[in-house]
Amino acid sequence: MASPCNFIVKLFALISLFNVCFASRILTTQIEDPQDQQLLRYHNGALLHGKIAVNLIWYGRFKPSQRAIVADFITSLAASPPASSQPSVAAWWKNIEKYYHLANAKKPSSLSLYLGKQILDESYSLGKSLSEKQIVQLASKGDQRNAVNVVLTASDVAVDGFCVNRCGTHGSKNALVKGKNYKFAYIWVGNSETQCPGYCAWPFHQPIYGPQSPPLVAPNNDVGLDGMVMSLGGLLAGTATNPFGNGFYQGPSEAPLEAATACPGVYAKGAYPGYAGDLLVDPTSGASYNAHGTNGRKYLLPAIYDPSTSKCSTLV
Repeated sequence: MASPCNFIVKLFALISLFNVCFASRILTTQIEDPQDQQLLRYHNGALLHGKIAVNLIWYGRFKPSQRAIVADFITSLAASPPASSQPSVAAWWKNIEKYYHLANAKKPSSLSLYLGKQILDESYSLGKSLSEKQIVQLASKGDQRNAVNVVLTASDVAVDGFCVNRCGTHGSKNALVKGKNYKFAYIWVGNSETQCPGYCAWPFHQPIYGPQSPPLVAPNNDVGLDGMVMSLGGLLAGTATNPFGNGFYQGPSEAPLEAATACPGVYAKGAYPGYAGDLLVDPTSGASYNAHGTNGRKYLLPAIYDPSTSKCSTLV
């Protein structure tokens, strides 16, 4: 005959097994929703869609050769490079399409970016120390409908928060066009060459903290501008997938984790803190890159969080 003590032990074990099974069923039920498996949640807002001009507003002094680096990058987003020029900027940008299918699988919208106007403000019309409000003021110089207006500030221009906690930002603004209300998206990116290249142009400069590995050679031989392209690429990804603050993101809406910022410091497979990954290297110049662009350009672009695999996707 079983003792009362053995009976209690068996009963406790049975109850524990029931609880484990019940908990497993709850967990299984919770992860059935694909959204619950995503790092970046969709907040049911509009994504950037249609044919959108990317207008470049150059604030301060930039050489024509520097402006060409960014202009060629924008053109490369929609270019169809030859097979010999792979991996390409266009292939990198194609990762963004997955967000559109996730937002509306039955009838996904599409986005086509093209290089719009280039506006020069070489006289520093608002001075050399800018606030967020003044960045928006500059962005408003571009088209206010079907556009992303990109403000690029020169290396001698200070912007609130620049080099402290950001290398650029994106947002949106209401605009009245021909009596109708619209919203246009804007981006700001600063040239960090003289202010904080270790913060905003790594790995083309030694980092300001962490493992101190030798800097890599910039693919366009311009640490500041190559750093700007890295930041601009990530901000374009965030603008496409979260243009008005209610798209794909995680965390607080005023400081969201987005498509590119979800993969910080990752540029190729094998990346770890202080190491950008196993990048391609130009045999002639020794420059490191991961994407081919138009006009023979090479660029280094950040990894994009892939919602279909829940991993950071890299070109190489």
